[in-house]
Amino acid sequence: MADTVKIATRESYGNALKALAEKHDDFIVLDADLAAATKTGIFKKAFPERFYDCGIAEQNMVSIAAGVATTGKKVFCSSFAMFAAGRAFEQVRNSIGYPHLHVVIGATHAGISVGEDGATHQCNEDLALMSVIPGMTVINPADDYEAKAAVFAAYEHDGPVYIRFGRLATPVLFDDSYKFEIGKGVEMKDGNDITIIATGLMVNEALTAADALKADGINARVINISTIKPIDKDIIIKAAKETGAIVTAEEHSVIGGLGSAVTDVVCESCPVPVKKIGVEDRFGYSGPAKDLLVKFGLCAENIAKVTKELYNNK
Repeated sequence: MADTVKIATRESYGNALKALAEKHDDFIVLDADLAAATKTGIFKKAFPERFYDCGIAEQNMVSIAAGVATTGKKVFCSSFAMFAAGRAFEQVRNSIGYPHLHVVIGATHAGISVGEDGATHQCNEDLALMSVIPGMTVINPADDYEAKAAVFAAYEHDGPVYIRFGRLATPVLFDDSYKFEIGKGVEMKDGNDITIIATGLMVNEALTAADALKADGINARVINISTIKPIDKDIIIKAAKETGAIVTAEEHSVIGGLGSAVTDVVCESCPVPVKKIGVEDRFGYSGPAKDLLVKFGLCAENIAKVTKELYNNK
């Protein structure tokens, strides 16, 4: 693993915006005074005439994005997840969601892996907040390739899109052959004993956990679900029927995120035991990102432990 290429998906976001702009000139990018951190600065350097810094005023940025979108021009607006999904929630709901405008919200620095910035900036609620907005598409890519593909897909999509990007560099799992599609999950590893469904940076941890479980004779299926809404019901139901139990893993609250979406599908269509791994009903705190992930159980070791326990008791 020492030679594994690692790239933060926020870097992927900036690079994707630049690549997209080289092909299309009908969109602009807004940022809330965080271009160096969100990596929209990559776009700004290449296309300064299409970049607008709205200052530390996220609600105004979202309202500007909505206004521009009504003219037919596409808009990407960016800030940290805590501000894009949290501080500007009302404007996202009423000015973008309600009129169903084509605005893409690129939210970086989500989850516990924000690390030293602490609880005020560790947004573990954004997937839940954005998912409850009618018509909002919510995406949480797992790696560099998926993140870049999600940006291109969001540009083509009709309606509002929220894409979650991370601060922490994570392993690259896909390659140029990967075909991303909104609303479709991907089976990363075959197995018929139990299923692990993961999203974002937890996908790599789930794959590592599945490899470790082989030593105990457990063949775990691993599924990457990057589109939280609309979620791929078919792949979830198939896994439930074929493996009889599911573990979900996400760097987000266990309330309202991937785990909740999966259990909704399972309870309605194919009831099987489900165990959710994520941030329990609590706030985070300041510390090194990798240490915090372990502390909160968002790591391969804990996924393997929980999966083994569920398998033995299913």
